[in-house]
Amino acid sequence: MKVLVVGSGGREHALAWKLAQSTKLQAVYVAPGNGGTALDSRLENIPITDIKALREWALAEKIVLTVVGPEQPLAAGIVDDFRAHGLRVFGPTKAAAQLESSKAFSKAFMKRHGIPTAEYETFSDPVAAHAYIDKKGAPIVVKADGLAAGKGVVVAMSLQEAHEAIDFMLAPDASFNPLGVTHNAGGARVVIEEFLQGEEASFIVMCDGKNVTPLATSQDHKRLLDGDAGPNTGGMGAYSPAPVVTPQIHARAMREIIMPTIKGMEQDGIVFTGFLYAGLMIDAEGHPKTLEFNCRMGDPETQPIMMRLKTDLYDVMLAATSGQLDQVELEWDTRPALGVVMAAEGYPLNPRKGDLITGVPSLEKMQEADVMVFHAGTVPAAKGEALTSGGRVLCVTALGTTVKEAQKHAYDVASKIHFDGAQYRTDIGYRAIKS
Repeated sequence: MKVLVVGSGGREHALAWKLAQSTKLQAVYVAPGNGGTALDSRLENIPITDIKALREWALAEKIVLTVVGPEQPLAAGIVDDFRAHGLRVFGPTKAAAQLESSKAFSKAFMKRHGIPTAEYETFSDPVAAHAYIDKKGAPIVVKADGLAAGKGVVVAMSLQEAHEAIDFMLAPDASFNPLGVTHNAGGARVVIEEFLQGEEASFIVMCDGKNVTPLATSQDHKRLLDGDAGPNTGGMGAYSPAPVVTPQIHARAMREIIMPTIKGMEQDGIVFTGFLYAGLMIDAEGHPKTLEFNCRMGDPETQPIMMRLKTDLYDVMLAATSGQLDQVELEWDTRPALGVVMAAEGYPLNPRKGDLITGVPSLEKMQEADVMVFHAGTVPAAKGEALTSGGRVLCVTALGTTVKEAQKHAYDVASKIHFDGAQYRTDIGYRAIKS
């Protein structure tokens, strides 16, 4: 049996790493993969990114299952294409992926189906957007409508920040796009919404079209610097489980957010399959609201979640692509897992590339020590080494009997890894340890 994981980030490395543990598989391919997947003898990188070419390769190789990691190919319709040619693939269709690929679609959907979220308005006219911000005041949240690799959200604590975000996202000059936003058809749009107070958590489930299976809870750290300071990033670290998601909040999230979303999509004529990630804001009274939806697993949340999963992921994926998730019960390591992202110098705006990475333990040593260094922004180099090639380079992920122990373990390993300009937070997991 051969499986394919589509993507090149830390999320995809973690999914491929977990799939490779299945005794039922003879090969796990990653397209295009990264420096870390190239170093694992159980994995093989396939340098193809074009959807049609990848589908033709999958048919020729008799791939029995494809798992799509990142948002871009989902929004481009890779699931529709693969299914149309008889390939088994786990992920949402292009129509369903609009929950992530268009903030305007997502907010309108939530409003229509009564899913708790922040008050909002959508704008394509900069003058109207600026006037709305002046009317509402700060703090306020400005979101690019299109995909922006997790960086198209500005939490503006002042009116000046909010107005600058509008100028960035609705810039008349298409070449001026510092956020790297992929605009939807019809031009640039922004969603401006109220600022919600509380604690964030990542609530990720698997859906097979009718059944829903929650994954272990997790919490990530979006800001670049310690104490949640600095600019937003794609995520500087994460841990699982998230103590803020109590059994009561878990039940509310399933009842008030997840199930109404799955049923609402079906009512709208769009069956949802794949990972559904609800970014939650939980207030002091324990009421969750939806900040956003992603139609794939989070990065870096995937890394600690996969470290804790004991069930054969291949079996889970087969059930999920057969409408049989109700027949699977996930087993989790009771120990917490915590991942620390090591980022390149200049991240998130202008990351350095091409630096040699040293000090990463061997796969054998990591397996013995309950730690794993998942690669993200890396490419293979000579002699079994890797070079930096992106903003978030590595995610050093460890298990421990407590969050504090997992934290210490991860940081001990991270401290021995080197590449020029490496930066990482020193307080990942602080909320769980404080609680």
